[in-house]
Amino acid sequence: MNNNEFSIPLIHNSIGIMTPFLLAGIGGLMTELAGMLNIALEGLILIGAFFSVIFVAATGSLFWGLLFSLLMTIFFAFIFGAVTLYLKANVFITGLATNLLAGGLTTVLAFYLYGTKGVLMFEGLPALPVFRMPSLHGIPLIGDILFGHNILVYLGWIIVVLAWVLIYKTPFGYRLRGTGSNFDAMVALGIRPQRYQMIAILISGLTCGLAGAVLTLNLGAYVPNISAGRGWIALVVIYLGGKTPFGILGAAFIFGLAESFSNYAQGFLDIPVDFILAFPYLITVVAMVLMSIAQHRKEA
Repeated sequence: MNNNEFSIPLIHNSIGIMTPFLLAGIGGLMTELAGMLNIALEGLILIGAFFSVIFVAATGSLFWGLLFSLLMTIFFAFIFGAVTLYLKANVFITGLATNLLAGGLTTVLAFYLYGTKGVLMFEGLPALPVFRMPSLHGIPLIGDILFGHNILVYLGWIIVVLAWVLIYKTPFGYRLRGTGSNFDAMVALGIRPQRYQMIAILISGLTCGLAGAVLTLNLGAYVPNISAGRGWIALVVIYLGGKTPFGILGAAFIFGLAESFSNYAQGFLDIPVDFILAFPYLITVVAMVLMSIAQHRKEA
């Protein structure tokens, strides 16, 4: 096997694997800019993953199934936001409660609807369309790496661009950042900052719903706790990416590459599989340590 036979599939798969990190990271960025650390990303991804696969299976339509699942995820994000913003609950407590609710609710619903708390398999589930452009797919390296992914991967890239425009080129973006940097000043200007915080939370619900859909619709099944810490890693991605959409794109790729490498490494590294599977989480810890060091040096 030459280097290209190993590296091209590795990078190609990294782009697909990074998509949940990217989507959840963009949603978390919105709330972060609004002055709220959204630790409910993990639960929202799990809710999106569960409802996307059961709605697609129930309707037989990717479009309607995905639409209904996104509405469900946005609904749970709204509950999280309403309790936090209007009932003045602590955002960390409500975030943790959302994560716990997601884990318990999906287990109960799976048992109630399908009679099992384990893996849900769906025969004949519509597959995510794969975007192919024969004229561009033949370009050496670029064609092999960038094309041949499902449509949610490219939707994630479009969302990165839209997020950049929204944050830096629109009045909404200015007010969103103003809410996070000086809440009281926004109130003094007659602007309702809570409105922008709620919109940011709803956007995070939308992107986390898409992130969850990527996990289950690619697999054609629902696995309990399929989010597997991706919401927590997305929080690291936000800070590692410098709290910018394109920075998050780069940071998400690093974690996608780490997970892709751990998948390939099982075939040729003679070390325990558990350690290899923990590689992405090891990268997360290393990233957090490096960010902490960089922050201390910046403040010094």
